[in-house]
Amino acid sequence: MYKIDFDTPCRIHFIGIGGISMSGFAEYLHTLGFKVSGSDSHQSKITDHLMELGIEIFVGQKPSNITLDIDVVVYTAAIREDNEEYQEVISKNIPMLNRAQMIGQLMLNFEDAIAVSGTHGKTTTTSMLSLIFLEAAMDPTISVGGILDAIGGNIRMGKSEHFIIEACEYTNTFLEFNPDRGIILNIDTDHLDFFKDLEDIRNSFHQFAKRLPKNGQLFINGDIERLDELTKDLECEVLTYGIIDSAYQSNPRSYDIAADKIMFNDQSMGSYDLYYKGNYVDRISLNVVGLHNLSNSMPAIGVALELGIPVEKIKSALLSFHNSKRRFEYKGEIGGVTIIDDYAHHPTEVLATLTAAKNYPHNDIWCVFQPHTYTRMKNHLAEFADALSLADKIVLSDIYAAREKDPGDISSKDLVKELEKLGKEVHYFPCFDEIENYLLQNCINGDLLITMGAGDIVTVGENLLGL
Repeated sequence: MYKIDFDTPCRIHFIGIGGISMSGFAEYLHTLGFKVSGSDSHQSKITDHLMELGIEIFVGQKPSNITLDIDVVVYTAAIREDNEEYQEVISKNIPMLNRAQMIGQLMLNFEDAIAVSGTHGKTTTTSMLSLIFLEAAMDPTISVGGILDAIGGNIRMGKSEHFIIEACEYTNTFLEFNPDRGIILNIDTDHLDFFKDLEDIRNSFHQFAKRLPKNGQLFINGDIERLDELTKDLECEVLTYGIIDSAYQSNPRSYDIAADKIMFNDQSMGSYDLYYKGNYVDRISLNVVGLHNLSNSMPAIGVALELGIPVEKIKSALLSFHNSKRRFEYKGEIGGVTIIDDYAHHPTEVLATLTAAKNYPHNDIWCVFQPHTYTRMKNHLAEFADALSLADKIVLSDIYAAREKDPGDISSKDLVKELEKLGKEVHYFPCFDEIENYLLQNCINGDLLITMGAGDIVTVGENLLGL
């Protein structure tokens, strides 16, 4: 494998530079003095920004983009082997790295690389941890899978030994990483277009944990099933976290980082008593909704306490966190209807968001849901129906295909049938204009409207608000 010498900047080309992660690292390397270029299938605000920085951008992935002065090419997992530009790199015998391999090499430059993994909650926890480090003036380098207002984007270049990164399990990306500390938030069945089943997913998380060094640390949700299978052969220190409040945990266990006496205010924002290794620390208050986000905060706090960050800095940072973009994000109000947008696209996430919404001021809860990928919908059809049934009224759009092609054997109409079996009021519209018109005619003062999904459903709420 080609090794990048980060002390000797070279000529590097990114195929798929317009992606949120790829663009961030392209900008990072440009700042380090690398001569960076890249291509993407279409022009965007991201590519425009990179061009303004002086990075050469090609719109369209063509063989002519590849020249012999390029030292190494970095490509995303979305690039297929029949891609013309990819093929040209091979024909010219130019070294290649996938995005994860490049990040893994970059992590070795830091003494304290922290990788946040889990099926759900990665962006939130990475953002919380980042804000804590910033509040404590730790000057971290940060890579997060969403836009974090505090850093003005998704990546920040710091000058300390600390590197915080979101670590995704899809295509086993995180198995290329080299963390010193790791977080595993949860392990759930997802991405079955890549993984065989839940056991395959668990094995990947186990391999991720095994990448941690002897002097490293793993912060892991103590309620993950068969936890000992994931931790018994690890060389690193293992610290568990979880809820001990009997009102929320029917069979409380012992955890290294624990939450007790949980309360939620009238905006569904939580607070709790924090215990660390058996000792009471302080009362923690959050400015994000739901029990899931309360859980997400605990490993971030655990890492901070291990590094000696004062609890007052931790509390201040968490109070300043108001969710990443598209995570129960308040968009506005029209005609007395509050519009929220959320990225939830797995049944567990849908359930967590709608559970949190129950504590938010509302008359009826409307969920405008855009299913994400045919594979996920097919594998979790009944679970989606059960989770969505928490809403009072449900509106469905067509499935957002993302990287997949329509197999012809699953559609949003199948979800309509499942929801009708549960006695729910559900409506399906094939286009956003019809959805918007229906909502304008039927939502009333005091209702809570949540647009939900990982695709472009956010535009429905934005169009209603005239954004």
